[in-house]
Amino acid sequence: MRNAVNNGVWSGTWVAERLGLELVGDDALPEMLGLALRRNPKRAHLLVSHVLGKHVPQSPAVVHGHGLALGRRVRELLGPEEAAKAVVLGYAETATGLGHCVADGVGVAPYLHSTRRPVPGVATAGGFEESHSHATSHLLLPEDPTLLVGDGPLVLVDDEFSTGNTVLNTIRDLHGRYPRGRYVVVALVDMRSGADAGRLDDFAREIGARVDLVATASGTVLLPEGVLEKGQALVARHEAEAAANGERSAAGSSGPVARFPAPPEDVAADARCDTPGAHPADDRTGQTPARGSATRVDLHWPRGLPDGGRHGFTPAHRDRLEAALPAMTARLAEAIPGDARSVLVLGFEELMYTPLRLARELAETVPAEVRYSTTTRSPVLAVDDPGYAIRSRIVFPAHDDPADGPGERYAYNVAGGGFDAVVAVVDSAADTPLLHAPDGLLSRLAAHTPHVVLAVVPSYVPEPLYAAALPEKRRLMLPEPLRGPAFSSYAPEEVGWLLQDLSDVTLEAPTEEREEAIQSGGAHYAESLPVEYQPSEQYQELFHAALQTSAERIAQAVGVVTETVIAERSPRPVLVSLARAGTPVGVLMRRWARFRHGLDLPHYAVSIVRGRGIDANALRWLAAHHDPRDVVFVDGWTGKGAITRELAAAIEEFEAGGGAAGFDPEIAVLADPGSCVRTYGTREDFLIPSACLNSTVSGLISRTVLRADLVGPDDFHGAKFYRELAGVDVSTDFLDAVAARFPEVAEAVGGAVKELLAGDRTPSWEGWAAVERISEEYGIHDVNLVKPGVGETTRVLLRRVPWKILARAGAGADLDHVRLLAGQRGVPVEEVGDLPYTCVGLIHPQFTRGATGADGKAVTV
Repeated sequence: MRNAVNNGVWSGTWVAERLGLELVGDDALPEMLGLALRRNPKRAHLLVSHVLGKHVPQSPAVVHGHGLALGRRVRELLGPEEAAKAVVLGYAETATGLGHCVADGVGVAPYLHSTRRPVPGVATAGGFEESHSHATSHLLLPEDPTLLVGDGPLVLVDDEFSTGNTVLNTIRDLHGRYPRGRYVVVALVDMRSGADAGRLDDFAREIGARVDLVATASGTVLLPEGVLEKGQALVARHEAEAAANGERSAAGSSGPVARFPAPPEDVAADARCDTPGAHPADDRTGQTPARGSATRVDLHWPRGLPDGGRHGFTPAHRDRLEAALPAMTARLAEAIPGDARSVLVLGFEELMYTPLRLARELAETVPAEVRYSTTTRSPVLAVDDPGYAIRSRIVFPAHDDPADGPGERYAYNVAGGGFDAVVAVVDSAADTPLLHAPDGLLSRLAAHTPHVVLAVVPSYVPEPLYAAALPEKRRLMLPEPLRGPAFSSYAPEEVGWLLQDLSDVTLEAPTEEREEAIQSGGAHYAESLPVEYQPSEQYQELFHAALQTSAERIAQAVGVVTETVIAERSPRPVLVSLARAGTPVGVLMRRWARFRHGLDLPHYAVSIVRGRGIDANALRWLAAHHDPRDVVFVDGWTGKGAITRELAAAIEEFEAGGGAAGFDPEIAVLADPGSCVRTYGTREDFLIPSACLNSTVSGLISRTVLRADLVGPDDFHGAKFYRELAGVDVSTDFLDAVAARFPEVAEAVGGAVKELLAGDRTPSWEGWAAVERISEEYGIHDVNLVKPGVGETTRVLLRRVPWKILARAGAGADLDHVRLLAGQRGVPVEEVGDLPYTCVGLIHPQFTRGATGADGKAVTV
C-alpha cells in the first residue's frame, strides 16, 4: 500500500510543486488526501482519497470504519427519533460504498445511491447533474417509490464537499419533488473555498429547510490563477512523451513501474502493447496474459438480496448480507493460495459496498494482508513518483454495456502493488465477453498477479412494473384516450378519457321513465342518461356564490389529499378519476402536484358502474402503459361507501380473471363524510360546487353508459360530449377559481397533512350504518335509495325522482342550492337533529308514474 505520506513525501507534492497548489486545513488532511491530475477539461486537479477505497488500495477496516464513524456522528446529530425517519443517499460512482457505510453507522436508515446505469422497467424518481464530473447525469431508481417521500431528514453522502454545486443541484431537484425540513450533508473532507462556504446556508434559507454538514476533516486547496490551463498543458506533455516512448518498459527517473511478480511463461509468449496514448506509469508491460486464467468462485449469493443501493438497500437487507458473509468469504478463501501474503479485493465502479464487506470479512479469514479498491471510469494521469497519488494505472474496455457507449475504464495503483492474488468482484451485468477478452480487465490483472479470482454478484433488478403486459394484438384493440377539445372542454393535458364517444346516440330518457324502469328492474341506470338539467339564472347565481365562498376550503382539501397520495401511495402517482364526479377533483390534484412539486402527473378518467364494476378494458389499458402500483383512483366524495366497495370487489375480480396485479382499490377523495376511506382531503360534509351541476362543470361529459348493444367486450364504456352546452360551461371556471387559492393554503396544507398522517384514519363506516338506519326508519328498505351527503343529495334532485330531503338542523349556506332545487321540484326538506351528514336525499321508493305527489302516499311500501 502506498500511503498519503510515503517515506516522508506527501503524495500531493508532485502536483503542488508543478501547479503551485497549496493544501491548507486540518492536520489530518495530508494523511487522508493526495493529489493527481485529471484528464478532464473542467478541473485540473483531483483530490485522491486514501481512505475511500476507490483509487488507492486500502485496508477494508479503515474504509468501512471512516464511513461508520460519519454515520454515527449523523445519528448523534439527529437524535434517535429523527434518525429513525432518515434516508441516506450516496453519489455514484465514487461514494456509493461510503454512503452504504454511513447508513450502517446511522443504523436504521434505508440507503439509496444515484446511478449512471439506466435499468429498463424501473421508473426514475429524480436526477441531477454533477457539474465538474466527466460523466454528469445521475439517476435515482428506487424500487420502493415512496423511499424518498416523507418529512424525515435526507442524508447526502459524497467523498468530498468542494464547491457544493452537486449537493445544491441534488437538494434543489429533490426538494421540489419531495420537500422536507432537514438535510444533512456528509463528506470525508470539506474542501470548500471561502467564497463557497456561505452558499449552503443561503440555500437553506432560500428553501426554508435546515442543512447540516458533517465531515471528517476540512480545509481547502488554494489555486493560483490559470491553474486549469497549466494542468491541461502538463497532462498533454506527459501523454505526448508516453506516446513517443510507448514501446519501452517505462523506467523513468522515478524508478520502474513493474514491481510485481513475473508473469508465467505462457503469458510472456503473447506479447503486445497497450492502446496508444500511454504514459510511463500506464500498464505497459509488453505482455498479454493467458486468457481465461481467472478462477471463478460461486458465492452462493442470497436469492433476492440487492447487490447494493442502486434500487434501495434497507437495514433488513444489511442483516441478510451480514448473515451470508462468512460462508461467501469462506468460498473466496478456498480459491486464494495459502501462502499469499498480499491480496487485493477489487470492486467494480458503482459496486463498492459488497466487495468492501467481502474484503473486510476476508481480512479476518486469511493470513494475508487484504486491501480493497475499485475500478473506475474516471480518467486520471498516472505518474510513478512517491509524491504523486496515482502511481500506475491499468486500462481496459468497459464491460457492462454502458448507456453512454463503449470507452476505457481504469484500475489505479494495482500494477506494481505486489499483490499475490486479486479478487475481482463484479455484478452479473458486467460479466460479459469484454470482461474476459484478451485486453479485458481479467487479462490485464493477470499481468500483475499470479492469481486472479472472479466473483460475480447477481445484478438486482426490481420486479416488472406490472404483472404482464397485454399481448400486442389485444393492446392494439384498445384505443388511445379521448381528449379535449375533440372530447370534453378540458385542455388535452388535463385528462385523458378511457371511454368511447357515444355523442351521436340518443340515450336520454325522461327522469320519471328512467326511475320507474330502474326500480322495477326493467333497466339498469347505466343503460340510459337523464335529460341534462338546465339551471335557472337564480341557480347559476347560487353556484357562483358557493364557488366564491368555498374555493379556499376546496383548495386546502385538494392539497391535503394530493400530498397524502404522494407521501403514502407514490411519489409520481397516475391519477385515475372515476368519471364523472371524480374528474374535476383529479384535474385539481394534477394542478396541485404541478404547483407544489413541479410534477406533470398522468391523469385519466374511467367508468365504474354500481352493480357492474369498473371498466376492465380501461384497467388493461392502464396496466399496459403504467405500473398498476402507481395508479390512484380518485373520486369527488364518499356517501355511504357503495362505490368504495364496488371498486374493491371489481379489482379482486379483475385479478382473479388473469388481469394485471397491483392495483390498489382504495379511493382518494376530496371529502369523506361517510368515513369510508383512509385517503381524503377532509371528512367534513360541505358543498363542493362541482356537485351542483352535471356536465357543465365536468367538461361537458355525460354520465358513463354501459349497454350491451353499444359496448362490446373489447370496448371502453361510453359517454356523450354535450358540445351544444358550451355557452353555459363553467368547467374551467371552477378549476381556475380553486387553483387560484393554492398559494394561500399551501402553509395550512403542510400542517394539516402532518396531523393527518400522524392520526388514526381507519374508516369507521359510520355513514353506511346511518344509511341503513334511515332506510329502515323511513320504511324504504333499500340502501340504494338513500343518498347521503351534499353531493349525493344534489344528484338526487338533478337526476332522480326525489321523495324528501333530510337536512341537519342548523345547516347553513351549504344547503342553499338544495333548498332551491327542492322547492322547484316540490320536495319537502325535513330537519333532523342527529344526522351525521349535512343532508340526505331520499329517492322516491317503489316509484311508478302513477304515484302522485312528492310525499309517496300513493306508493305502497
